[in-house]
Amino acid sequence: MKVPFFRYPFVFEQDRALLAAALERVASSGAYIMQKDLRDFEERLAAYTGARDVVGVGNATDALEMIVRDAGIGPRDEVIVASHTFVATASGVVALGATPVFAEVGRDHLLDPDDVEARITPRTRALLVTQLNGRVADMDRFRALAEHHGLVLLEDSAQGIGARFDGRMAGTFGSGGVLSFYPAKVLGCMGDGGAILVMDEEAGHRFRRLRDHGRDPRTGEVERWGRNSRLDNLQAAVLLVKMERLDEEIEARRALARRYHANLNGVPGLLLPPPPDDGGRHFDTFQNYEVEADERDALRAHLSSRGVGTILQWGGKGVHQFPALGVACSLPRTEAVMARSFLLPLNTSVTLDEVDYVCEQVHAFYSAAAERA
Repeated sequence: MKVPFFRYPFVFEQDRALLAAALERVASSGAYIMQKDLRDFEERLAAYTGARDVVGVGNATDALEMIVRDAGIGPRDEVIVASHTFVATASGVVALGATPVFAEVGRDHLLDPDDVEARITPRTRALLVTQLNGRVADMDRFRALAEHHGLVLLEDSAQGIGARFDGRMAGTFGSGGVLSFYPAKVLGCMGDGGAILVMDEEAGHRFRRLRDHGRDPRTGEVERWGRNSRLDNLQAAVLLVKMERLDEEIEARRALARRYHANLNGVPGLLLPPPPDDGGRHFDTFQNYEVEADERDALRAHLSSRGVGTILQWGGKGVHQFPALGVACSLPRTEAVMARSFLLPLNTSVTLDEVDYVCEQVHAFYSAAAERA
């Protein structure tokens, strides 16, 4: 059996007829940039997430830099971030001349609030919390930290659409959150795309000016220095189609995660993410299924030889572990996670039978390892 990590043609094939019709409609109308489809999508996404406003932008990397800029972060300021995240989380801080301060993750691979608190200094201006793998961090703790120390709370919720903590959705806890619509995301388009979520109407106006060269969309007047980062109408039309079954997509991912947990829970040498039905305050959407494993590299090689695609998230390195970036810090817990973790295939192009096959191969590997021992 062949189980690729992600079947990219599925992004189109899953909704071929609806997507073809939407793309033809936009293309034939010539309404490519900042037209009705974008406005409709922003309104629909705001209603879905509970955000006061949503601003569609070119990609989540731009969105991250924009929310950091809007918070007034600049040279000599520090922003505390995770290292177990995509490099873009920190690059938005660096682009503004500020310094990312990397903190440890906990057992759930999310930013550890206790370690974050220990790294707050007089130069700290903001906490930028990554909502990783479709799971939301303990935002009560981070909101309390931000309030106590007078800090701005921001969210890199690029992987977080639909994920909730105490019923509240990722991206809506702080001054600004971001979403990514990269094709492999829970809500993915057919190219790059992103959005900014805000809980303040005036913030929405600021980001609409910022994304379009500083122009106020209500007057056309240039009111500030801005940039060009607009979610185009073709991608907005795609996302409107995809939103029709977003809840179905999430439930399918949760069913696959449930199957992984049933098959692999208790396997010696494996640490699984929390199952979807563990109760508590979290509702996870399983953007990724990240596990920790003894003999990780040998296990991945075994799975590859059996036709199963896996990946090391971000090449198996935390941001602080890329020598060319010149980050001088040690994060033993994060480094241990990066040395043991990898992603198993989980998306709606994967079937339950394929999950069973993947799990069979995992069991076979560890059974053989036990015999060798």
